[in-house]
Amino acid sequence: MIEVRRVAIVGFGTMGSGIAQVFAQAGFSVVAVDVSEEVLKRGLDNIWSGPFGLKKAVERGKLTEEQAREAFSKIKTTTNLPEAVKDVDLVIEAVFEDFEVKRKVFAEVDAHAPPHAILASNTSTLSITALAAVTKRPEKVVGMHFFNPPPIMKLVEVVRGFLTSDETVEVVRSLAEKLGKVPVISRDSPGFIANRIGVVPILEAIRLYEQGVASARDIDTAMKLGYNWPMGPLELADFIGLDVLLGIAEVLYRETGSPAYHPPPLLRRLVAAGYLGRKVGRGFYTYK
Repeated sequence: MIEVRRVAIVGFGTMGSGIAQVFAQAGFSVVAVDVSEEVLKRGLDNIWSGPFGLKKAVERGKLTEEQAREAFSKIKTTTNLPEAVKDVDLVIEAVFEDFEVKRKVFAEVDAHAPPHAILASNTSTLSITALAAVTKRPEKVVGMHFFNPPPIMKLVEVVRGFLTSDETVEVVRSLAEKLGKVPVISRDSPGFIANRIGVVPILEAIRLYEQGVASARDIDTAMKLGYNWPMGPLELADFIGLDVLLGIAEVLYRETGSPAYHPPPLLRRLVAAGYLGRKVGRGFYTYK
């Protein structure tokens, strides 16, 4: 069984930078790759001074200043993908949720990563089997789905594609535990486990709001106090990102045919208007 020591993260946005932080804090050497120096700088800024970054961890007493700086020093960045993956043991793809983009990334990574390397995707809904099909190592392709924000959320879904080997699943499952996460194993099915279940109540909450049944605040309060949710479904939609939520719903509706996943018209209108949730300051709620 291979030992993972060096990790490459392809895509250095919110999820990619968060995943890089998790690995660096656990002592792994990380190289992050994205299309521009500007994106890479934003990712590093998020790791150091973002709301769940290393600086905040120091302020909360979770890390010492020395530990934070040690973790930060383990992350290198580049815009050169072949260079980034040439001598790593694990590559995690964390680009945006577009199947064709991800397929291109997997094909390029497969061409340049060493033969022993595991190729993982952070996709929340797309088929691991289909991504593996563009590589020459389908047995080493797996889903490793972190949840937002990765430094805080404990869950990691380990997704077994049709040809993923038992060894690959075990390496990634064990690795998630070394990161301080709780892994669950899923077959390659639309939405895997958490999104397959969790998206339904969020979409239903949007429909209730769209129909004028209750205010956004009252819908969220009902679920927080009635079902002990830590965050209401509309608050959660804003936190996920309404564009991300729409993409997940569209994939689930297309793959399952269930009307439970049909995106509400209001969700489409909000996304079209650029009201994407917390990340832009406006969604179902307005944020400073």
